[in-house]
Amino acid sequence: MLPAQRQSHGRSRRRRSHDALKAMTSTVCPLSGMPKRHHRVSKDSGYVRAGLRISVPKLGIGVDRV
Repeated sequence: MLPAQRQSHGRSRRRRSHDALKAMTSTVCPLSGMPKRHHRVSKDSGYVRAGLRISVPKLGIGVDRV
């Protein structure tokens, strides 16, 4: 089945105007001082947010490196 009418270039481009990729935002981890993405675990210290640290020894997250 074919569309009733062809969609114009302007209409297609207006629809695609929201498809652009956004740059990833990052902050500095207050415990290790390394950059980390928002709402993600810091790989060095296991810090997520105030009062929450995650430790996954198998992946090396939040474990002291010796």
